[in-house]
Amino acid sequence: MSGVPTVDVAAAVIQEGGRYLITQRTQGSHLAGLWEFPGGKQKPGENLEECLKRELREELGVEVEVGEKIETVTWPYPERTVAIHFFLCALAGGKVTSCEGQAVAWVPTEELSRYSFLPADAALLARLQAAR
Repeated sequence: MSGVPTVDVAAAVIQEGGRYLITQRTQGSHLAGLWEFPGGKQKPGENLEECLKRELREELGVEVEVGEKIETVTWPYPERTVAIHFFLCALAGGKVTSCEGQAVAWVPTEELSRYSFLPADAALLARLQAAR
């Protein structure tokens, strides 16, 4: 896999009242239509926590408290490898809003399997569902 860049992504696992916040990738994006935990690519010079706070502010109009990292998944695609760093987060301000036209849902743990998630999210989903 030499020569293929690795992109670091931070993703928020936000649970409130037994439901998880998930978003759907917009048309025209890589893997459009699939669901994921919200977040995005790390920019040069920012740490993963700063990345996550910025991405959730931009995408969902909310402030979050970033907690512990619960999992890192490295997933190879033909054009790049993605390292997704999942963090437990709590909403700290603002109202969840679709700022970029993406679908947003609060989904009970037992219904997560009804959504088509990114393949890289599968291990985390299985762990969340087993823990309930």
